[in-house]
Amino acid sequence: MRTLLAGGRVIDGTGAAPVPADVLLDDDRIVAVGPEAAGQAGPDATVHDVAGLTVLPGLIDAHCHITFGEPASNDELFFHRPQSTAALLAAFNVGKLLRAGVTGFLDADCIYDLGPALRDAIEAGLVEGPRMASGLNALLTAAGGTAGRLIPDTGQLGYAHVVGDRDEMVRVTRQQIKYGADWIKIHVTGSLPNRRGELTVWTLDELRAVTDTAHALDTPTIAHCRSAESTRLAALAGVDLILHASFLDEPAVEAMVASGCAVAPTFTFLANLADHGALVGAMTTQVDLFRGEIQATADMLRTAYDAGVPVLCGSESGFSLTPYGHWHAREMELLVETLGLSPLEAIACATRNGAIALRRPMGSIGVIAPDAAADVLVIDGDPSTDVAVLGDRRRLRHVFSRGRAVDLSRPWPERSPLPMEKVGTWSARPLTWDLVHP
Repeated sequence: MRTLLAGGRVIDGTGAAPVPADVLLDDDRIVAVGPEAAGQAGPDATVHDVAGLTVLPGLIDAHCHITFGEPASNDELFFHRPQSTAALLAAFNVGKLLRAGVTGFLDADCIYDLGPALRDAIEAGLVEGPRMASGLNALLTAAGGTAGRLIPDTGQLGYAHVVGDRDEMVRVTRQQIKYGADWIKIHVTGSLPNRRGELTVWTLDELRAVTDTAHALDTPTIAHCRSAESTRLAALAGVDLILHASFLDEPAVEAMVASGCAVAPTFTFLANLADHGALVGAMTTQVDLFRGEIQATADMLRTAYDAGVPVLCGSESGFSLTPYGHWHAREMELLVETLGLSPLEAIACATRNGAIALRRPMGSIGVIAPDAAADVLVIDGDPSTDVAVLGDRRRLRHVFSRGRAVDLSRPWPERSPLPMEKVGTWSARPLTWDLVHP
């Protein structure tokens, strides 16, 4: 079934300036862009008059935790999400992405083994959702990750699989690929007691054990790195996509450029906490720390961008500070504000460059071009001058996923809390005698 988008302003996702053009879709393929589109539409095509609107590729979120279920703490994430409940929540939430203009996403690490199962359910038509690439559990050493001592010394919990030595790193990498992982994720940095920030908790040899094993099985690797040294080691080890890349320095950028890796800085979570955390009672002690992390990373990240390192957009949706369907477009705004990218350059990071996250050839998805995948948005506004309009769902007029129209007229999905879903606290602070009798 053919669909003609007639008379719109087209942003093709490559960074090029908008042009007036018709766009013809046929199943999951863009057939034509320009004057020839109307001539090839045929009498049975569905025609949408999009004059005055902007046509652009669907957004690709390169860092989205669809199985986490929006917890407010690691305690909720690890101990209040039974596997069956988590699966139902993921299936409920994934449709929100489509209705926010996200037509593809990468969930690099999931709780339990839900990621590949959800991906396959979407592809089979059991669940409505965007195109999805998935990892399984993130690989951690016994030093842990961002959850500190909640992570066990061995085994699996939540999104984590703790690997003890080189042999186990190789075995678990092969095992994850066997069970459907599109990516292998490594938590290269972790939070340790009495230490500020995150420290590197993997050696170069350990990282190479994972990357060499994964690459031998035609599988890319992705790494959580929140320090310059961890980013440098990950690039040297051959990691394909680096998340955060916080506090970059020149040696880290040089290693990234030499390796050919990509980066998804994921400023959105940090910015949401710093800018809006007070609205939802977030811990104010982290505000300056997170705002400083963005400032300390942005200049060298721009250097990496100018040197040819592909930058992808990720929102880290899946937490209470980044609920599904609300913040997937904010990373583009932050790239404009902090790196000085133009809106069109930022859009390319969220569309064309997202092909890397989906393991698709560049130019085959995330662009408006003949033979590209038919993932297309129509929005009321001009993102080439104000990229923030892409974050306003009220402006979306059409979303096409795999060439099929997404029903935007339905009410936004809402639900009630599940039993035992949230942590119950007796108080926010101890009720001392002195507090009662000042």
